[in-house]
Amino acid sequence: MKKKLAIILSAVMALSMSACSVSTSSKTTETTAAETTAAAAEAETEAAESEAEETEAEAAETEAAQSETDYPNKPINMIIPYAAGGTTDVYGRTLAAQLEKELGQSITVTNQGGASGSIGSQYVKDQASDGYTLLVCAETMGTYRVMDTADLGYDDFTVISPLVGDPKVIVVGKDSPYDTLEDLLNAISENPGKITMAHSGPGGSGHNQGLVLSALGYDVAMTSFDSGNAALLGVIGGQVDFTNPNISTLGSYIESGDVKCLAVFASERMEAYPDIPAFTETVPEAEKYVNIPYTVLSLLVNNDVPQEVVDVLKKATANVLASDEWTQFATDNCADKLYEKYTTDEEIQDFYDRWQSIVCWLQYDNGVAPNSPEDYGIARIEE
Repeated sequence: MKKKLAIILSAVMALSMSACSVSTSSKTTETTAAETTAAAAEAETEAAESEAEETEAEAAETEAAQSETDYPNKPINMIIPYAAGGTTDVYGRTLAAQLEKELGQSITVTNQGGASGSIGSQYVKDQASDGYTLLVCAETMGTYRVMDTADLGYDDFTVISPLVGDPKVIVVGKDSPYDTLEDLLNAISENPGKITMAHSGPGGSGHNQGLVLSALGYDVAMTSFDSGNAALLGVIGGQVDFTNPNISTLGSYIESGDVKCLAVFASERMEAYPDIPAFTETVPEAEKYVNIPYTVLSLLVNNDVPQEVVDVLKKATANVLASDEWTQFATDNCADKLYEKYTTDEEIQDFYDRWQSIVCWLQYDNGVAPNSPEDYGIARIEE
């Protein structure tokens, strides 16, 4: 617009100068006036074209800005890379229902299980990086490469937020001869390779706890089941000596008296079950292994989603996690509220780096993981 005014002003000034000039003949005066009028008309045309170009450019910029900041403007998909009914599924669906309110769009939750969650995770990675496909994953994301499960890792995604840790508890059946963690560990020491531990499969959180026991000098016979619930039922049925389920799946069995809880696999007791001792109360040297949660749930998107979209998702998720509804849900399920412990980008990155270092090197050192963490830039934390 400023350019248009400048051009018109110049034309007017030229016209004025022509009118004030002394003409030697009427013919010359008429010619000069005509030329000046034509020049002014041409100037107005150029100004109009320039204004149109500027308006078009401004519209394009506005449209581009809106395409980034009006996210989301269509329904969103959330992938749960495990079967329905498990811990990840329960938390993911609860999160989706509350995110819908914050984002103003429907969120369709789809379960795509298989290969320790890598099938569903790869599906998300293969989708457009526009923020319309979310992933709620478990901790196996951090071990895929060393376990040779898939060529995926946390660095392939952007963490919108860590969600929760689901504390794991060492339990035995109600008729077990072991009443304390010390009883169980003494039996393992006296019968190396004979006391059986059920878990849900190699590389999973339960199996990783068995590796910690091995690293601490306790030789247990690890027995794999199809799921954590199947492993627990194996203990309740007397087929296996002990296991370590997530607390979110254990409540009804504690109330019924079907299990005895010997310790929470952590360095602190749980607020909801203060009578269950922390593992480090009996084995203080385990602190370096149990100061991380072994079941970790996270909300992720592709790592090249525009920052503007990431910011919208982070703000909406933070609002959900701070809500009374979510807080009550997490508390009722005895969750370790990781989203309260790790809030800045630096804290979140440090958490995942430390988790991967401890668990991946634990797997590799015990011959469970075929690939060295070093090959993927996972440093060993100094003792």
